Amino acid sequence: MEIFQAIANMTAAGFAQHLVNGISLGSLYALIAIGYTMVYGILLMINFAHGDIVMMACYFAFFGITAFHIPWYLTFVGTIIATALLGVIIERTAYRPLRDAPKNSVLISAIGASFLLENLANYLFSGRPMHFPDIPFLSSMIPIGGVQIQAICFFIPVVTVICLVLLLHIVNHTKTGMAMRAVSKDYEIARVMGINIDNVISITFALGSALAAVGAIMWGIRYPGITPYLGVMPGLKCFIAAVVGGIGNIKGAVLGGFILGLGEILIVAFFPAFSGYRDAFAFIVLILILFYKPTGLLGETTTEKV
Repeated sequence: MEIFQAIANMTAAGFAQHLVNGISLGSLYALIAIGYTMVYGILLMINFAHGDIVMMACYFAFFGITAFHIPWYLTFVGTIIATALLGVIIERTAYRPLRDAPKNSVLISAIGASFLLENLANYLFSGRPMHFPDIPFLSSMIPIGGVQIQAICFFIPVVTVICLVLLLHIVNHTKTGMAMRAVSKDYEIARVMGINIDNVISITFALGSALAAVGAIMWGIRYPGITPYLGVMPGLKCFIAAVVGGIGNIKGAVLGGFILGLGEILIVAFFPAFSGYRDAFAFIVLILILFYKPTGLLGETTTEKV
């Protein structure tokens, strides 16, 4: 009965507000989830430091604007570049030396990289929450039918679609993308064909981290509180989104992100009493999807690389 009461009390404008919020949150999850799925698609490993790369990108943007007084648009470009370089550095220091090691060793290294970034941020920036700088035209509220919707909510899906189109073009219509697809199929054959495996993997980490930076910037504007542990829960949810959609599949990661984002917001809208359990929604969806379709919604059965 509660859901029918909530629907009856909800105006069209109120539902539109929840829908816009759900789409914007799903778009953020999708952008960050792409990084997980790209790395897994090539290396068959989970980059557990990816959520913390999002956190570092937020700090890059924060200090670029507040400490160095760089214009926000230049700061955002610099943040994307710096975060892409951070992804490459992590790949070369934490993952490349263990490429031929057992998968458990790589997993431990990935978790260690995550803890390192969190504690490094805690040491350098302190654990005190910081407020992401306001970007006036993105942080402003737009009145629609009696409700206020933040302008960034309309920009997030547009930016996500643009990034997705560019990424799919790179993957499907460029030599770099062809090399990435070849490496994802078979290391040894790709190496015999003359493909530089190390460069391809570094480019993959750079692209995934750059998308994470775009997501981090929009996340900071939408949810302005920044802490060294900012990336833990979003990173976990985005990993779940990648698994739900079919990890290794870019479109699947986007689909999984939208499912989680919309689901979280609509649960709060229709079941206000369960708003404290919104984080549990992601885990419930994960269990149900894996129970009925272990490879995810758009995933394909793969064999382990040796």
